[in-house]
Amino acid sequence: MNALRELYDYREMIFSLVRKDLRGRYKGSVLGFLWTFINPLLQLVVYTVVFSFILKTNIDRYYLYLFVALIPWIFFSSSVTGGSSSIVAQKDLIKKIYFPREVIPISYVTSCFVNMLLCFIVIFFVIIVSGSGINPVAILTLPVIMIVEYVLALGMAMLASAITVYFRDLEHILGIFMMAWMYMTPIMYDKQIVPKRLMPIFNLNPMTHVIECYRNVLYYKTMPDLNSLLSSCILGVFFLALGSIVFRKLQKHFAEEL
Repeated sequence: MNALRELYDYREMIFSLVRKDLRGRYKGSVLGFLWTFINPLLQLVVYTVVFSFILKTNIDRYYLYLFVALIPWIFFSSSVTGGSSSIVAQKDLIKKIYFPREVIPISYVTSCFVNMLLCFIVIFFVIIVSGSGINPVAILTLPVIMIVEYVLALGMAMLASAITVYFRDLEHILGIFMMAWMYMTPIMYDKQIVPKRLMPIFNLNPMTHVIECYRNVLYYKTMPDLNSLLSSCILGVFFLALGSIVFRKLQKHFAEEL
């Protein structure tokens, strides 16, 4: 409770770092903040072309099927890979003043989360243009799914950022690891094609449940599966607790290692 109270006292610093990250993300580029929307759209075009014309799939409205899963994955992947180097990137700040070190990964993941929320404007635009329609009742569960994913991403980011201070190679390893994780998550394919003998292992992937919940609400227009939502919630809380414990253990010597 003391740690939470201290983080609350430094909420203005978190907001300031979030604003700084959002403003500086595409600073100096010609299109600036428009890259927030262009990046996922270009990825959508590439994957849609590959899986619609080269590696053909029978999924109806594949572009929408992919898009509603791709945006949440980009948020999660960016939070973990970018969050892993967030402490190292702010080493000058850490050496100069005292503040709860958790502020740094929290602010980074929050800025990625805000970025995802902006991208959801594009998702709803695509849904409306495609004529797919929206289930108003199911949409009400969307904030819950987003919070669960945020908790999971924050836990992973805190864990990775603390370890990276002592093992700098981790941020490079994570790039490969996250690419493999993406293909182990049903983003570009239907979960039904996974062999049944592998399903118990496949379901240990927390992002499998998160993506399924997003897809139920935005693509199938149904309520998210309660078991999937509960599983992702439990795994999210577990990783947040693990990340917090490891972070608090390792942060004592951050200044010395940096």
